[in-house]
Amino acid sequence: MSYELKSAGALSGEPCRYGRSRLLVRGPQRSLDKPYVAFLGGTEVYGRFVEFPFVDSLQTQLGLDCVNLGSVNAGLDSFAQDETLIGIARQADVSVVQMLGAQNISNPYYRVHPRRNDRFLQAHAALKTLYPEVDFTDFHFNKHLLCTLRDISGQRFEQVEEQLQRSWIERMSVLVEALEGRVLLLWLRYELDAEAGFPEEPVLVNRSMADALRPKVQGVLELRTSSAAVAQDIGGMIFGQMELPAARHMIGPKEHLRIAHALADRLSPLIRK
Repeated sequence: MSYELKSAGALSGEPCRYGRSRLLVRGPQRSLDKPYVAFLGGTEVYGRFVEFPFVDSLQTQLGLDCVNLGSVNAGLDSFAQDETLIGIARQADVSVVQMLGAQNISNPYYRVHPRRNDRFLQAHAALKTLYPEVDFTDFHFNKHLLCTLRDISGQRFEQVEEQLQRSWIERMSVLVEALEGRVLLLWLRYELDAEAGFPEEPVLVNRSMADALRPKVQGVLELRTSSAAVAQDIGGMIFGQMELPAARHMIGPKEHLRIAHALADRLSPLIRK
């Protein structure tokens, strides 16, 4: 099977920044002077390799501006620490917040990059004490770190996992409170292959974590999706010659359209008339 490989620069909606935010998000940059819905999330919300992500389709279906604040490889900390983007989301009629992986947040065991949250920066004393045999300078990405820790000791890893999940709930609760509860949580679940190290995205997020947030938000939309490889949707994507392996693991345009339809049904009653 062959694919038409195009430059990722051919995508509509070049990355942009709002105000004083340092986070690159999906364009085109929207006006904030009219009513709008805001979308905060990572690579899936951004729509990597997809010309028209579900946020664009929703704008047509809802008849209301949809501001895509999704950023490639962003995690929860990318938004929780960004006053500009929180301010934009707070002014929205409603904000859709993607439930991102629990591995990509700073926590009592380790610190992540403030914007590229998938990148490991530093182990704290608690983690060095828990795993004294590990040289943490060997790690650059959180998934690699966690897979190694789990392989060394499943029992000790349970302590790390529990702490990550507690930190995730705390951080999400603070973000929801900052948005005054006008939030629809988007839980996009899809299986990962064995090479990814974890069985499913979002990593280390489970139903009890979603349930802990339900009383604080307008609702939780849980959708099982498929990667472009599984959905046989790679042909509809736009990517460079060396990007095929990455594109296979992303959500393709058919799934983006399905997500848009599901979100339209849930968002319509929440939008101010």
